[in-house]
Amino acid sequence: MTSDRWEPAAFKARVDEVLRRYVAGEADLFAAIDPLLDPVAAQLEAAVADGKRLRAAFCYWGWRAVGQPDSDALVRAAASMELVHAAAVVHDDLIDDSPLRHGRATAQVALRDAVGHRTGAHAAARSLAMLVGDLLMALAGQLFATSGVPAAYLARARPLWSVMARELVAGECLEILRTGAVPDTDASLKVVRYKTAKYTVEQPLLIGGALAGAGARLREGYSAYGLPLGEAFQLRDDLLGLFGDVSRTGKCNADDLRGRRPTALLAETWRLAGDEERERLSALLGRGEPDGDGLDAVREVMRRLGAPDRVEDMISARVETALDALHELEVPPHAAGALTALAHSAAVRAS
Repeated sequence: MTSDRWEPAAFKARVDEVLRRYVAGEADLFAAIDPLLDPVAAQLEAAVADGKRLRAAFCYWGWRAVGQPDSDALVRAAASMELVHAAAVVHDDLIDDSPLRHGRATAQVALRDAVGHRTGAHAAARSLAMLVGDLLMALAGQLFATSGVPAAYLARARPLWSVMARELVAGECLEILRTGAVPDTDASLKVVRYKTAKYTVEQPLLIGGALAGAGARLREGYSAYGLPLGEAFQLRDDLLGLFGDVSRTGKCNADDLRGRRPTALLAETWRLAGDEERERLSALLGRGEPDGDGLDAVREVMRRLGAPDRVEDMISARVETALDALHELEVPPHAAGALTALAHSAAVRAS
């Protein structure tokens, strides 16, 4: 990227190359310990093979919006946000027992062949997947520390890593603890905020800004823009999770319902439902694995109650709040343009 013009495809290619080289090297070192580790090493590389690279982009523009120039070292530091995401995805798929991600088997499914058909093979594959996620998180910190960004700049941002980790884990824990409870929109939005919104938009922006030496006012503006936009991103995921085209999302439509996850979509459906509709939902969700007919029936109830439209309104309101906050920031025009484009990319998408 040699100009101030925001070119998402070119930026994604830069981040992809950083991740490919770095993770491939680490996977080789890992597999060199013992040939048995080859399938596990392969999952390290598979974990970073796909992605929109939005988290890296927000980190990058958190840096550029302060007035800092383009930097290959900064791109490497920003790419570490994608390793945090890769780790979170492996752990999330494990917690939710999801079979597919990006149209491919998730780590715990892919690793079943590595443990054969012995007693406890299923648990062993899940344990291996957990360790893949743990290693990806460790690699994220290492890539950040060795990115080439000056040590004094790194020191300014390092405290934010513990905040990001704490909030991400808190969000995952809240989702687990809320699963199976009576659906509640406020509780679901809190899960959205901590599990996804903060580490997807707000914290990458703040880390990029901290690296660049952003002042307090700009950091506050980043949060005012990033938090509602991160919530909009996850709310869109909720809709796509149940109503999206599987060929584009690469995930199973039944995942959220099968896991009884406390999504805002389900919470709004429950809030809008009367007694009869709640009984119908309870019966449908109590059947165990939802089949095609069961999924269609839940979708029909949600549409009839207007829950998807309500979530669309929530997304639109949050994007508007984020853009209003962005317009209040005194940032270079090219940064404002890029952050505006990123807002739409995060909230208006089909996968």
